[in-house]
Formats: sequence, structure tokens, C-alpha cells
Amino acid sequence: MDKQVLEMLDEFSDIASNEKSISANSVLEILKNYSSTISVFDMMAVSAEIMEENKYVQANYREESQKSYVKSFLLRSKEILADANDYAKDINKDDFIDAVEILRSNHMNETSESKSKFPLVAIMASIYTTFILEEPIHPVGTPFPGSLKVEKKGDVFLCPVKDANIDTPNAVCNICLAEQLDF
Repeated sequence: MDKQVLEMLDEFSDIASNEKSISANSVLEILKNYSSTISVFDMMAVSAEIMEENKYVQANYREESQKSYVKSFLLRSKEILADANDYAKDINKDDFIDAVEILRSNHMNETSESKSKFPLVAIMASIYTTFILEEPIHPVGTPFPGSLKVEKKGDVFLCPVKDANIDTPNAVCNICLAEQLDF
């Protein structure tokens, strides 16, 4: 179990329990702190892990899937560090508390022996994308089996696999703001 992940989740829990409201800027500050610990070597290891995980994806969209996962997770850590925006908004406290507990539970139940910082990167990207950017964790256009992709219709993000993965261990679908795409 990754000590850094648990420390970060504890910091999120602390601001949720000690503050009347949760500012997006306070969450971003924590994310930046942990993102600064991701080295080039960590990024290479996470990239290799993503490629290893994607080797079981159908060949016809494996490359596109790998690119999407790198963008969704790995490159977010650099984006977090570079984000100089002032987010003058509060985060929905109940949703945030639920997400932190789901991510903690997922991490505690993690059975893989990941030696990379992928769990940390994935959780940072999930929190950042969901609560700071208010976007789906997988970007619009992310491909999934059946030639389906994450879409945006109006102000609503739609995912073709949300419902199918809601109970998948370690999936971040259960905190993602995308809704199920009807197809």
C-alpha cells in the first residue's frame, strides 16, 4: 500500500472535516504538493504500467486507448503543477467526502503489486478532473470497446462504460461526473 496515497487522502479528509466548506484552491494546493513528487522516472514507470495494462485491449484501438490513458492520468500530474488558475469556488463537500472514501477503499483493496506511482497519479488525476475542472476523468473522445467514446452533449458528459464499471474494483468510474451513454 502506497504511504503517499494514504497521506494525501488523509489531507483531503482533514480539510473536509475541519473546514465548513472546501475551496477548490485548497484541494489544488494539496494536489500540487503531491504532484511535485512525481519524477521523470516515475512518469516512465507509470507509462510502462499503462502499456502493460493495455496489452489486453483489442489491437484495433490499443494505441488510441494507451494515448488516452496517458492523457487522462499521467499528463494530468504535469497539468496540475502548471495550473495557475484561481478557482473561486467551493467543492460539493458531500460528493468530495464520498469520493475520498471511495478512493481510500479502492486503494486499501488494491491487490496488484504496482511499484510505480500509478495509484497516486490516478487518484490525483481523478480528484483534479472531477472536482477542479469539473470534467469526466476520461476525456471526451476516449475510445471504448464497440467503437464507443466518451461524449459531451450540451453540458452533460456521457460515458459508454460508466454503469458497467461502477462496481469494478479500483475503477474511478464511481466518482466520475459523466453519466451513462445510452446506445
